Amino acid sequence: MSASYSAGNIQVLKGLEAVRKRPGMYIGSTGPRGLHHLVYETVDNSIDEAMAGFCDTIVVALEKDDVVRVEDNGRGIPVDIHPTEHISALELVLTRLHAGGKFDKGSYKVSGGLHGVGVSCVNALSDWMEATVTRDGHIYRQKYEKGIPKTKVEIIGDSDKHGTTIRWKADKTIFTETTTYDYDVLKDRLRELAFLNSGIVITFRDERLEKPKEEILKFEGGINEFVKEIDEGKSVIPAEPIYIKEERNDVVTEISMHYNSSYSENIHTFVNDINTRDGGTHLEGFKNAIRFVLNKFFDANEKLKKLIDKDEKLTYEDLSSGLTAVISMKVPEPEFEGQTKEKLGNTEVRTIVDQVVKEKLTIYFEQNPAVLESILKKSIDEAKARIAARKAKDNARKKTMSDGFGMPEKLSDCSLKDPEQCEVYIVEGDSAGGSAKKGRDPKTQAILPLWGKMLNVEKVRPEKVMNNDKLEPVIASLGAGFGKDFNIDKLRYHKIIIMADADVDGSHIRTLLLTFFFRYMPQLIEKGYVYLAMPPLFKVQLGNGKNAKVTYVYTEEEREQALQALGDQREKADVQRYKGLGEMDGDQLWETTMDPARRKMRVVTVPDAIAADKIFSVCMGEEVEPRRRFIEENSSYANLDL
Repeated sequence: MSASYSAGNIQVLKGLEAVRKRPGMYIGSTGPRGLHHLVYETVDNSIDEAMAGFCDTIVVALEKDDVVRVEDNGRGIPVDIHPTEHISALELVLTRLHAGGKFDKGSYKVSGGLHGVGVSCVNALSDWMEATVTRDGHIYRQKYEKGIPKTKVEIIGDSDKHGTTIRWKADKTIFTETTTYDYDVLKDRLRELAFLNSGIVITFRDERLEKPKEEILKFEGGINEFVKEIDEGKSVIPAEPIYIKEERNDVVTEISMHYNSSYSENIHTFVNDINTRDGGTHLEGFKNAIRFVLNKFFDANEKLKKLIDKDEKLTYEDLSSGLTAVISMKVPEPEFEGQTKEKLGNTEVRTIVDQVVKEKLTIYFEQNPAVLESILKKSIDEAKARIAARKAKDNARKKTMSDGFGMPEKLSDCSLKDPEQCEVYIVEGDSAGGSAKKGRDPKTQAILPLWGKMLNVEKVRPEKVMNNDKLEPVIASLGAGFGKDFNIDKLRYHKIIIMADADVDGSHIRTLLLTFFFRYMPQLIEKGYVYLAMPPLFKVQLGNGKNAKVTYVYTEEEREQALQALGDQREKADVQRYKGLGEMDGDQLWETTMDPARRKMRVVTVPDAIAADKIFSVCMGEEVEPRRRFIEENSSYANLDL
């Protein structure tokens, strides 16, 4: 280990009390998202050691009783006395906000944790924390409670190894909703980090189980494997992704990309392993280079130019149809817009990415003319479809005027016009739609019945979606357009509730609608506007008439509990299984499924867009083999309604 890393490298900006007073300012929320952020902050320290070249193994373990352990084989946090603060550097890092080696350019060339709140924030929001450091021949330990040291830094043994282990238990008085970690949510982020750092091995363990589960996350192919996994289940060109890596002015550009058979672009950008969901200058540089290089080759190809009207140009949207890419930047001093660090602002990065991609792509396409021609032909097809869709949209706009003219004939709208107060039930079938109309609150609840087989949008071009007689009423009712023209500010309802039967057909309709929303109106899901209604599965009734005791239950377990609660009268109870929404009258539907005071609903969320994209592609796409494999691997989790 060549780089010196000691207490003198630790710089300090004081104050920890504010973290406990306003935790949301530092970790985003005190709900599940903020709870998981504690793990990300701690793992980021280990990843920073890996990016600096001092760590290649990280262990993340979920212990019993909501305890988390993060181990690495990095240099170990310094334990010597800080030259100006006169306490151990370990205590300083864990008890002072903005104390860390990331502010010292000599310690870390690049770092994800730019703001440096990191592990001290985790300490402040924990019931207790224990830090163990192995370095300089010894093992050191210090314990804390709610961010306050309870022991000194003590030597507890000797070792010739090096590294840091942090254990903590989140404070239930801060995280009042839950302190239980979601294995899959954490695994998705750790997989992401393993893809982005190809030399690293991340071991993820769930020790809460009777038989502990362990996954080894290691990807020698790095972001090339990342791109392949995103597009699993799709046919791609080229077979092996186009890979670009270049360092200029201490900025490292690493890109993997290919094209698939779909019609949408799918680009994921990262800076120092941070997912920059809102893009930024690195994405701008990449897009500009794609537009420039492909248009340059297109303009030089007289044969291909004849395939499109000479007055039409290939736009970036044409050229990125079906493009999947992962852009991973290493930037010494990134400038992020906002505390969430989701948009890069460095102007010099735009220029670097633009130049690198132009040079490398030009060389690649000169050496691989067949790949270039395939991409350009796909782009030309997209341009033709865009022109056709433009005409279709002009016609469709007449049907989606904001004052309500042209609304679908079957839509029973609500009388209020404030989207925040309005909700629309998308109901399976005319029969259930009729009951819903009778049972609804006409002020705030609109009803849109759907009938017939829904379109699987995963397999068709966008213009087919626009003209589909099953989806056109949904697009028109919501009033916000779709695809690249979608404008959430024009949305007419802030609750879009899918109400389908609790059977296989109902599940199919829900899946097809969610596929449509995910592909063409993803902001609906991101904003939390899409819900699944939860109609009851059984009615348990004792007696008849006005004195009847009626209980609606939603699972077989609840049915059994309701029967047990009747005691000796259990045998006299009448149990009705609802096969469909149409079996309920308006009053029953209101009472069980539509009354805001009593109903149960699930909000649809996508915590990991990459995983969701893959699932939709595999389950709803053209390729059969990946779908068969997915079903075989997950069949043990299936709940069959036979």
